Amino acid sequence: MSTQALEGLVPSLQSPVCWAEEDETVLVCTAVSDVTHDVKNFVFEPEGDQLFEFDAGQFLTLKLDIDGTPVNRCYTISSPPTRPNRIAITVKRVQGGKVSNWVHDNIVPGSKVPVLAPLGAFTLARKPAEKLLFLSAGSGITPLMSMLRTLYDLGSDADVVFLHSARTPSDIVFRSELAAIETLMPNLRVVHICEADYPSERWGGMRGRISPAMLQTIVPDFQERMTFNCGPAPYMEAVRRILGELDYDMASYHEESFNFDDPSIPGATPPPEGVAYEDIAAPAAPGGDDGVATFSVEFTKSGKTVTCRADENVLDAALAAGVRLASSCSQGMCGTCKIPKLSGEVEMNHNGGIRPKEVTAGKILACCSKPLSDLSLDA
Repeated sequence: MSTQALEGLVPSLQSPVCWAEEDETVLVCTAVSDVTHDVKNFVFEPEGDQLFEFDAGQFLTLKLDIDGTPVNRCYTISSPPTRPNRIAITVKRVQGGKVSNWVHDNIVPGSKVPVLAPLGAFTLARKPAEKLLFLSAGSGITPLMSMLRTLYDLGSDADVVFLHSARTPSDIVFRSELAAIETLMPNLRVVHICEADYPSERWGGMRGRISPAMLQTIVPDFQERMTFNCGPAPYMEAVRRILGELDYDMASYHEESFNFDDPSIPGATPPPEGVAYEDIAAPAAPGGDDGVATFSVEFTKSGKTVTCRADENVLDAALAAGVRLASSCSQGMCGTCKIPKLSGEVEMNHNGGIRPKEVTAGKILACCSKPLSDLSLDA
C-alpha cells in the first residue's frame, strides 16, 4: 500500500512530498532496539519534510563510510508503508560480516545515513492474493514482516500462514509481535520451526528443518496459496525443491535472495515486466579470437575507453581495465552502479535496481548491461 493510496484515509497525508522520487536522501536514526540477542531494529526519520513511500517488501540501499571506504549495502525495510513518517530496518549481526557489525556498532540515535530510495519487485502490492503463504528463515523474515504489518494495519481479511524457521527459540525474530498480531488477525496462523533448544528454553514446537511432510502437515492447502519465500540461499533452495516435489504451481511462487557477502543483506527478485532493450538486435561488430563480438566503451568523465565483449557486463570490463566504478551487489539490485548512457545500446537484465523512468532517460546498471554497440557513458 503506497502513501498515495492512503491520502484519502488520513487527512494529514494530503499532497505529501515523497522522497521515493529522489535518487538519494539522508535519514536520521531516531531509535535502536534489540529484537533478539544478535538482531537490532533501527528506526529512521527523514532529515527533511519527506514522507516515506514504498511497497511492502522493498529494500533500501545504505551508503556507508566504513574506515574511510565507501560501502553500499541493501537492507529490506521491515516497517510497513502504512506508517509513512518513520522507516525501519532490522539487521542481524553476522560473525565476520563487515557491514552488519559496523551497523550494530556505529548507528545510534542521531546518526545520519545517506540512502538510495526503495527498490525491489518482491512486493505483495504487485501480487495480491486472498490466500498467502509466507516462508522465512533467520533475518529473511524482514520483508514478510513488512507485508504482514501492512495487512494488519489495513484490517485485511487475507488468509495468511506465516511459517518461520530459526536455529533456536532465542533466534526467532519478532516472536512477541507475531504472537500479538496473531491474536488480532483471525485469518493469520503463525508457526515456528526450531532446529534446537536454547540453554534457557526447551523448544516444544515443530523441530528440525522444513520438509515436504512438515509443509503438508502445517499447510495442507498450500497448493491454493500465493507463496513468498525469503531466507539464506540453502533454505530457499530447500523450499524450491520441496515445492517442486509436491507439484506446486511455481507461477505462484516468489522469492527474495540473500546473495551478498554479508548473509544478513537481502537483494531482490527479477521484476515481473521485461527488461530494457532485450529485443534490440545487435549490429555486426568485429569479433574476438573466439568469434564473440567486441565493442568499445568510452567513460567520458575519466577519459578512458575500454573494450567489452558482447557476452560481458560493462562493469566487469571496466574493472578488468582498471576503471573504477561505484558498485555493490553486482546483480542489478541495489542501483549503485547506475550510469547515464550518452550513446549506444545495451541488453540490460536487471533485478529491480533501476526504475522504468530511469531506463527511459537512458540510464543503465553497469553490472548487468552487455553492449549491443559501441557505448559512451557519463562516468
